[in-house]
Amino acid sequence: MIVYQNDIWTVSSHVGYYATPFFHYYGIINYKQYKIIVGPTFQLESADHELRNLAFQADIPVKEVDRFIKAMKNIVHMPLSSVLQMLCTVNFVLNREKLTLKDITIYDSEQRNLDKLFANRMVDNSLENNRPEKQEDVYTSYSVEQKLMDIISMGQTAVLKEWLSTAPAIRPGILSADYLRQLKNIFIVSTSLASRVAIRGGLDAKTSFNLSDLYIQQMEQLHNPEQITNLQYHMIMDYTERVERVRIGKHPTQLAMQVANYVQNHLYESITVNQLSSALHISRSRLTARFKKETGMTLTEFITKEKIKEAKRLLQFTSKSLEAISDYLAFSSQSHFSRVFKNYEKCTPGEYRRRVPYSS
Repeated sequence: MIVYQNDIWTVSSHVGYYATPFFHYYGIINYKQYKIIVGPTFQLESADHELRNLAFQADIPVKEVDRFIKAMKNIVHMPLSSVLQMLCTVNFVLNREKLTLKDITIYDSEQRNLDKLFANRMVDNSLENNRPEKQEDVYTSYSVEQKLMDIISMGQTAVLKEWLSTAPAIRPGILSADYLRQLKNIFIVSTSLASRVAIRGGLDAKTSFNLSDLYIQQMEQLHNPEQITNLQYHMIMDYTERVERVRIGKHPTQLAMQVANYVQNHLYESITVNQLSSALHISRSRLTARFKKETGMTLTEFITKEKIKEAKRLLQFTSKSLEAISDYLAFSSQSHFSRVFKNYEKCTPGEYRRRVPYSS
């Protein structure tokens, strides 16, 4: 909880819940001067690399990370609706206030930190689209949908941000007479489409479908149109960024995408060519030869490049020490990390951090 303590502490309503970027949930009840926090809990099992990421953010010592992951995996999975029902019951006992699920507010740092310009423009487009005098100016939904799906499948994050800032209004088909249910149905359709084109773009199928389930489950707990629109924007960005991370070049081969998926899922571990060949069920010699031929890089070069790319992100967007980042990315030592980093970036990690503006 320490990672999200500041956000959780801002919850002032009698009952609320906080959703982390990993889809872990904390229930909050405020009673007089007390704050009761329940959690974390989650609906689907978290991947090891996600829990390693969480351990890193929580400053768990390297020697304790495996125990932390094991403990997190032992937490009983609970449907979010069950957690919310429990919160309502406890709140009634303590605050003598009868609430239903739709009365509970979600507090979500990811959603609050979404780029409001893009999110608001999407809302404005939706509202504008419902005005009768603007119907003749509306683009066909099919062409817009195809453009968006192409962007996701290619992992073009920068293109997506630019496109969303000027995205044309579309008129979706009527899926429900209820406006909120209509938005939720559109979200489900959009998420299903995004999950499938992400797989086409190279994202691992299991990861893609699990992510789809998590987004739809979280959306179903929302009762505010703007929250649903914001979450939809975040879902689209998330899929696009994940595809971008596993694509190598404009036309990656199946093998290249399999390697990239494995590396992304084990980025915070020590990765060997033998591990890769075993996971992909292909001999070491054939794997190394094919990967070099298809990408122009050796496997070691690719693995190191991805680790350095992540190191740059951590140096800019976190205040973690160089030692912590080195351990997190499974370099043998801080000096080894600094040496490899300088070989790729022509500067030390410390120099790089001083050069780029810090973004919290």
